[in-house]
Amino acid sequence: MIEIKKVKYLPELRRVAELADEIWHECFTDIISAGQIDYMVGKFQSLEAMCRQVEEQSYSYLAVYDDGDLCGYIGVKPEQDDRFFLSKLYLRKDKRGSGIARQMLDRVFEEARSAGKSSVYLTVNKHNDRAIALYKKNGFKVIDSVVTDIGSGYVMDDYIFSYTL
Repeated sequence: MIEIKKVKYLPELRRVAELADEIWHECFTDIISAGQIDYMVGKFQSLEAMCRQVEEQSYSYLAVYDDGDLCGYIGVKPEQDDRFFLSKLYLRKDKRGSGIARQMLDRVFEEARSAGKSSVYLTVNKHNDRAIALYKKNGFKVIDSVVTDIGSGYVMDDYIFSYTL
């Protein structure tokens, strides 16, 4: 049984950050360099980064469990306008292709509607074919293409996708 629960306490967020490190080092090895993976995990996916996002930037995290096994996570943020930012949607490799990602997206849409938003947007690496296929299959449309300098000589080369609720 899949459960998606809001992360409320530091120990839960610590477990999500540990899972993020595991997933990123598995998921992105063929897309970006090991150095950039380490840099981005530290900057955006570490416990310290996640705490800062929750405390200072209005992020919420949701933990995804399959029969009690933490296997994925979601990071979202309501924007000041009518948009809802899906910052992170990650699922462990052994759980992909089982329909869990669709349930995760449904929960994101539910959270966005609850926040009074009319669309969900996200960024995805232009070479992350699996994620691109997932978002397109679930009704997201590419609305832009951006290259963002994230420091230390690294950039994020992304598509911006949007979904109208």
